Amino acid sequence: MMKNSKRTDANYVRNFIFGVEDSLVSTVGMVSGIAVAGVPRETIFLSGMVLIVVEALSMGVGSVLSETATQEFIYKRPKAIEFSKVGGVIMFFSYFIAGFIPLLPYTFFEITRAFPISIFASFIALFALGFFSARRFKAPVFKSALRMFVLGGLAITAGILVGMLIR
Repeated sequence: MMKNSKRTDANYVRNFIFGVEDSLVSTVGMVSGIAVAGVPRETIFLSGMVLIVVEALSMGVGSVLSETATQEFIYKRPKAIEFSKVGGVIMFFSYFIAGFIPLLPYTFFEITRAFPISIFASFIALFALGFFSARRFKAPVFKSALRMFVLGGLAITAGILVGMLIR
């Protein structure tokens, strides 16, 4: 059985990686899907901001609620929510901050330039997330980075395809 401090650390790492990966994929998929539909740049930015704020809050709250429920399941009694708060805060900030990687190009460039820059930056960030997390935890670095890049990339591609099909 995993020691409590190791379980706590694993929870924090899980929340960080989940928050960054989900934010990159969700935000770039959504803004790219909207961009290929031909809407104005302001609409893309507004939609991206709404997504980042709402999803960061939702993911943070979801982390607190799911971790509290998991703790109650494991220990068969009500648990204080304090343990779960830190994980929720980590989830919120990792999602919130990472969401700006795919969104910021739309504030500096026209859509035709922002679109590939946003996607490229998100793919690089996914690869870096896999690389540095694997390095930190002594896992196979290239394999972990590539896995993050490919799996996250598939979700990004789905968002773009939906936008192109519905356009």
